[in-house]
Amino acid sequence: MSKRKLDAKAFAHQKRKRRQWITFLRMCRYGVNNFSRNAWLTIAATAVMTITLLVVFMTLSARNVLLDTVTEIRDKVDMSIYVKTDTSKEDADKIKAGLEKLTKSVRSVTYVTPEEGRADFAQQNKSEAGTLNALNEATNEFPGIFKISPVDINNTAELRKFVDTDPTLKKQIDPSHDPSFAGDRRSAIENIGRGIGFAEKAGLVASVVFIAISSLIVFNTIRMAIFNRKDEIQMMKLIGADRSFIRGPFVVEAVVYGFIAAIIATGMGIAILYASSEKLTSYGLVVQGTLDFATVYISLVLLGMIALGGVIGIISSLLATRRYLKI
Repeated sequence: MSKRKLDAKAFAHQKRKRRQWITFLRMCRYGVNNFSRNAWLTIAATAVMTITLLVVFMTLSARNVLLDTVTEIRDKVDMSIYVKTDTSKEDADKIKAGLEKLTKSVRSVTYVTPEEGRADFAQQNKSEAGTLNALNEATNEFPGIFKISPVDINNTAELRKFVDTDPTLKKQIDPSHDPSFAGDRRSAIENIGRGIGFAEKAGLVASVVFIAISSLIVFNTIRMAIFNRKDEIQMMKLIGADRSFIRGPFVVEAVVYGFIAAIIATGMGIAILYASSEKLTSYGLVVQGTLDFATVYISLVLLGMIALGGVIGIISSLLATRRYLKI
């Protein structure tokens, strides 16, 4: 192939690329113009998409707050196994080693000797003279305590099995103190866990419902725009305009809905988190981690919301144009 033919081919390729770029810019311009043509439809579509994205944002934020709260409470909870006062150091070390092997259930194990337990109790009640006098006069001894930090507070099956089957522990366990697998604190955490499950399901349902409503409104908005411009579209088809060129402005219009809605929803969501953080913290919920993430990574959060809004807009507009541009 001659150099002249190669140059001609390269020139044709550049010309085609330039034409495609100009076509894309025109589609974007027409789409932005379409956005401002019908103010009421534009406001309705943008408002519903804003509510949709706000529901998604608040659902994810609530889930993260609840997970952080459970994690903080779990880290403060110790499960306790009580052994007899006269348990030897050898037996205590053997029991501790056995507990540390339960890697699926146990993160760490600490053994508190009876003497250490007595000293800790005295330190905690040093301002109570009556309690200290009673402690000094008491003849009963403190039990040894294995304090266990669990992996999952709601899963104690492996620990229970160890208590029931380990021969050394069965011989040394204190019959007057049952193992304290978190007690009331475990119930509180289980309640929060159930709350997380309910919040996730309710948030998922609400998100799906609002996404469906938003998509339907955007779909109808695009459909009405097509109907209002049917003569113009027919003329474009008659002069040989590509379907992609006809469809493009409607897709751009829907993406603009999602872009504006994402910015509004993100701003409202972060504002709601800040406004409610003090109240939520007073109820024992851990909000600061979610606030820090939303503030530090606000650009990523905003990009994610814009992407979601864009996807909703693109899908709904493609469905509308696919149906009506066949006419």
